[in-house]
Amino acid sequence: MIDFKQNVSLKDYTSMRLGGEAKFICFVTTRIELLEAVSWARNSNLPIIMIGGGNNIIWSDAGFDGLVIVNKISGVKISNEGSDNFYLTIGAGENWDEIVQQSVDLGLTGIEAMSSIPGTVGASVVQNIGAYGQEISNTLLSIEAFDNKISDYVILSASQCLLGYRTSLFKHHEPGRYLITAITINLKKANPIPPFYRSLQAYLTDHQITVFTPQVIRQAVQEIRSTKLPDPTKIPNCGSFFANPIISYQDFFLLQRVLNQQIPHWKNSDDSLKISAAWLIEFVGLKNFHDNLTGMATWDKQPLILINENSKSTADLEAFRDKIIQSVLQKTGITLIQEPEILPLVAR
Repeated sequence: MIDFKQNVSLKDYTSMRLGGEAKFICFVTTRIELLEAVSWARNSNLPIIMIGGGNNIIWSDAGFDGLVIVNKISGVKISNEGSDNFYLTIGAGENWDEIVQQSVDLGLTGIEAMSSIPGTVGASVVQNIGAYGQEISNTLLSIEAFDNKISDYVILSASQCLLGYRTSLFKHHEPGRYLITAITINLKKANPIPPFYRSLQAYLTDHQITVFTPQVIRQAVQEIRSTKLPDPTKIPNCGSFFANPIISYQDFFLLQRVLNQQIPHWKNSDDSLKISAAWLIEFVGLKNFHDNLTGMATWDKQPLILINENSKSTADLEAFRDKIIQSVLQKTGITLIQEPEILPLVAR
């Protein structure tokens, strides 16, 4: 029997520790419980939002006048095709980093560079998480989800998920329609092959590491992230708050000329470049910026991280965010795009 708790503070269900109350909240551990929760909400005429660990969402101050379903669906099924081709079907409520650890314990490559990313497996697809040259889109085969529109479970292929840079079908195209219950990824039993992402390669070179295994890369990424990023369980934050802007080559070279600066950038597969949002924020003087008015700050080691020092409301966070966006826009002409969603984005 599911326990539907009433009038629950949502501050405990976002790593930014802000937001109002949920009218109801419940936890589901199986697909059957999810059906029960959806049925209960519909019979009560309540909208639904399903979340994972709350690491890439922020709740509005108004809270949510509906049912928040916390996904705790677990389980890992591993199968292989030949000696080096492995398939992992993973419950969407599983902890992402624990799955990465399991994969490297098996000597599998494909997700080791995404070590130490907080959150759940289901959320990894919604955000199309990525780090140090890897994205979930590189290994995803399919997802299983409850489709609110047809009231049944469906399987969507990776191509149907419309994964892009920090976006997906579930985030921007049809938010709330699909409640993800499991994903299937394809990993290889092999060692990672260089060249690696620039900062990762620099770490490996500095530490004179020349033998590369999934575990070696995981340990390197864990060390890099531990020195650069705050632990959200100790310092409220939602990780990278802004996406790296994507611009054309022409606009990039014009921007470098106007600013008279060498801007960190990465080539995309199409005719565009990704430029460093962290560099832009630092360029306008907002790295390690502490705002007494809102109680928010940018992290001293990584300005992409907005931290809640003593903020009391999501409105404060939004005001601080807007200061950064306006400053970067005025001085560079680039508009930063927020990564974490501010909920509710309601689908009935």
